[in-house]
Parts: sequence; structure tokens; C-alpha cells
Amino acid sequence: MTHQEARLSARLDYVELPLDDFPASKAFFENAFGWALKSYGSDYAVSEGPSTELGLNGHSTDLTSAPLPAIRVDDLEMALARVEAAGGNVTRAIFAFPGGRRFHFREPSGNELAVYVNEAG
Repeated sequence: MTHQEARLSARLDYVELPLDDFPASKAFFENAFGWALKSYGSDYAVSEGPSTELGLNGHSTDLTSAPLPAIRVDDLEMALARVEAAGGNVTRAIFAFPGGRRFHFREPSGNELAVYVNEAG
């Protein structure tokens, strides 16, 4: 079997965000989403579990090349309220996309993320 014929099973299971304010960003994700982040030293933490893991990298200086990770939720309005209450800055209000709705926000270090909910139509 050649490489072209082989079936590839792949899924995103880790996203690392570069941070310029590690303590504020770590607290943000813990408060907004209730995640328990395991610290690895004073400037790195990871959400460990069965789903995609998020790595927070407090010693990075490259904030401009960060990806746009998406966080799936079951209640978009509740997530929006919690993001705002935790200090997130909404950059795109809730909007529809094929299969669901989402909004975008920036966390305290300036990384932009999306939060979405699937809605079967």
C-alpha cells in the first residue's frame, strides 16, 4: 500500500497559544470555561483531558501568528456572558454559519478565539 492509498485518521488535539500576560490568560480560561489548567513551571499550563488540549505558552513573543482555535459549547449565550464577565473582548458578535452560530473574542493576552454551537437545521 502506498502513502497515497493509506487512510489517514487525524484530529486536532492540541492548540498552543502564545501569551504576553500568562497569569491573566490562565485565570481567564479557568474562570470563563471552568477548566482546570495544570501548570508546568511559572509560564506554561495545559488543559488536560480526553478532548483537544490547550497549551498556554507564557514565554512566547510571537502573538501575530496565532491560529484561531474554536471552542464548542452547548449554550452560546451563556458562553458569551461568561467570556465577557471574565474580561474577554468580543470582536465579532454572535453570527450564523452553515451548521451553527458563533462569536469571536480576544482574551487578555490578545489572542482571538471563536466559540460555537452546532445547530442541526
